[in-house]
Amino acid sequence: MPVYELDMNEFGNCDCALIGIHTTLSDYKLAYLLNSTLGFLFTQAKYCLDIQFNTDTVASFSVFEYFNAERNCFLISNVDRKKQKTEGIELFTEKTVLKYLVPEKSKVDYFVKIEGDFEEHFIEELATTIKRLPQIITSYQIDVNTLKSKDFLIF
Repeated sequence: MPVYELDMNEFGNCDCALIGIHTTLSDYKLAYLLNSTLGFLFTQAKYCLDIQFNTDTVASFSVFEYFNAERNCFLISNVDRKKQKTEGIELFTEKTVLKYLVPEKSKVDYFVKIEGDFEEHFIEELATTIKRLPQIITSYQIDVNTLKSKDFLIF
């Protein structure tokens, strides 16, 4: 009986580009801003990225998508904020629990993931253009292959 092996490194290299965005805008406002200034047509996806971190904690990350003939673009939230009631007699009875899609990039609020046909200078120019918007704190290109939790970005 032959033995088959699956080389996980084949799936390791993501054929996509990733831009990290720091902003205080909500997801739909950021999608509208990118649509109106950059010419994207982001629409909210019919799904969210739901990830179960442990047996009782499920985080949901919003996704906006834009498809054209050359490339597929996704706007993905990196932060899931949930209010949680605390037990006992305390001054504050609620606390906010934060979960991150990519924990090693916890300062990033949103990712723009680009798949398909693109050149390196296109991604650099896009990150620079996003950074120039007054509502954006900063944006920059992220090397996907250096991320430990890059599997969460494959969907």
